[in-house]
Amino acid sequence: MHSMTGYGKAEYNQDGINLVIELKTVNNRFLDLVPKYPRVLLKFDDLIRKTVSAHLSRGRVELFITLKDTRESFKSFTPDIQLAKRYYDAYLTLKQNFGDLEDDLTLSSLIRVPDVLTETSDGDDSCYGEILSNTLVEALNALNAMRKVEGEKLKLDLLSRVNEITKILSTIRERAPEIAKDYQKRLTDRVAEAMQGVDFDQARLLQEVAIFADKSNIDEEMTRLESHIEQFKAIVESENAGRKLDFLVQEFNREANTICSKSNDIIITDCGLKLKCEIEKIREQIQNIE
Repeated sequence: MHSMTGYGKAEYNQDGINLVIELKTVNNRFLDLVPKYPRVLLKFDDLIRKTVSAHLSRGRVELFITLKDTRESFKSFTPDIQLAKRYYDAYLTLKQNFGDLEDDLTLSSLIRVPDVLTETSDGDDSCYGEILSNTLVEALNALNAMRKVEGEKLKLDLLSRVNEITKILSTIRERAPEIAKDYQKRLTDRVAEAMQGVDFDQARLLQEVAIFADKSNIDEEMTRLESHIEQFKAIVESENAGRKLDFLVQEFNREANTICSKSNDIIITDCGLKLKCEIEKIREQIQNIE
């Protein structure tokens, strides 16, 4: 089991190339990659995304890549004439409207405008792909190692809460058979008090008790909840358990709601509320599991 929260870092520093990759992840319903890297690596975007998706299935992933290439190479600059002309036209418009302001536009200042000059290099960037792939995998492995440690802690917490649910369910099982008996006693006492010593139909009273017992029976809900608990314990031992657990906890909540609505008993209702409280804590934790 892996948490969706973690951090991983890897670095390559050889032959004049320094590449640093950092990954930071938080929980998210789907895999959401947010990469930030130099323009020279833009052609490797597909490689980056495929590598990340091969190692992660869910979570928001912030990817930071820095690259320094100190190898000898011939750098050149290509001007974007159309962009520079648009800047210059805008300058002329401003000059017409604000002629009283000092005019300091020079060619030197124009080429410093963002994207007017694009840096190019004849250096060999064919090696970037393999270096990038290997370093990214190393960073992802570091990330997953941290996420696994966090996932194990989450698993222990989840299992402790499931054990608490099992204890509460045991209390409900002990109490459930007494509900009909208590109802029969209360009903008998009320009828006897109302009739004031006059004989009444015991068969009719037992029929009412039987109807009540059938309506308030929660054996099926308890059995299903016990089955869900066993499934839960099995799923937490598997990889990528988050989605399955999320669905299963919805079933937990459904059974707890039915127990509360059918029990008609203050003790079981109190236990049902405790169940819902533990289930909600489990649901919150599962949001952090991949």
